[in-house]
Amino acid sequence: MENVSKWHNETLGKRVVESLKKNYFDAVYFESSREAAKYILGYVKSGDKVGFGGSETIKSLGVQDEMRKIGAEILDHGAPDLSPDEKMEIRRLQLTSDLFLCSSNAVTLDGKLVNVDGVGNRVAAMTFGPKKVIVVVGVNKICTDENAAFERIKLEAAPKNTKRLNVGTPCTEIGTCMDCRSEKRICRVYSVMKRKPSITDITVVVVGENLGY
Repeated sequence: MENVSKWHNETLGKRVVESLKKNYFDAVYFESSREAAKYILGYVKSGDKVGFGGSETIKSLGVQDEMRKIGAEILDHGAPDLSPDEKMEIRRLQLTSDLFLCSSNAVTLDGKLVNVDGVGNRVAAMTFGPKKVIVVVGVNKICTDENAAFERIKLEAAPKNTKRLNVGTPCTEIGTCMDCRSEKRICRVYSVMKRKPSITDITVVVVGENLGY
């Protein structure tokens, strides 16, 4: 069974990579998150400003401490004990970082990145600003098309993230999006990247593991 799962992950992952390349993204497949982390660290040098887009996927790679050892400056608005003003300032600095790391809520078999944000800082930085953007997605986020991607976000990504953030929206009670009108709603900015933005340097790293929400 393990070999079958490995085959399936690799087959879908590499298929998505080829589709992303057709849409002008740089894209690469790794079997493990350990390999992906090593690849990402290869982009970091002393003095670099590295932005983190509030991603459980990126957090699971455990690269922040290694980047600090290299001498990079970490821009993480999710760090503990930050005031609202400090969080906002870090979000702004991420837009001009040397490297911005994030995940995508979904990636389609035909090579599109589909996301929903609350503040909008992640999709803004993915699109324009940082010198280099690396988007890491586990195979659990692969969807057949845009409609399936938004359904995945409604069923999995949104309720799990609202529960993680403890915002108390209706989806934290029933486990799926209700398209609520709550002031605390985190589903506010919808983005589909059908092609790589023309002057943004983006690499999509597809990993043959389940990562994040």
